[in-house]
Amino acid sequence: MLMPKRVKRRRVQRGRLKGKAHKGNTVTYGDYGLMALEPAWITSNQIEAARVAMTRYIKRGGQVWIKIFPDKPITEKPAETRMGSGKGSPEYWVAVVKPGRIMFEIAGVDESLAQEAMRLAANKLPIKCKFVRKEETGGEQ
Repeated sequence: MLMPKRVKRRRVQRGRLKGKAHKGNTVTYGDYGLMALEPAWITSNQIEAARVAMTRYIKRGGQVWIKIFPDKPITEKPAETRMGSGKGSPEYWVAVVKPGRIMFEIAGVDESLAQEAMRLAANKLPIKCKFVRKEETGGEQ
């Protein structure tokens, strides 16, 4: 699973999921991308499941880029623990995703194959997603 090698702070606050993505909202590396349409926390397990679904479908042809990284630790307290006694210990890692963010990119395959691979990946994620081409997102200079 994806996770940082080391972090500055072990436990972070939850924060808010408001607004649209201002960075990472264009297809830069590949020809096609998978864009988030809703805000969410995407866990490292979900990212890995989507990546496996895509690479299996394209049968190791083409190239896949993961443009999100789970760098936020989510803490949980043990079951049947009384209130108080501080914050829980980190249990898993999430990537904060806002609407408009390109999460995955793919290149080296034709459009129909890429579209089906992205559909399979989107089924592994907890949010609505959209298949986009490079020219649609305005990523060209």
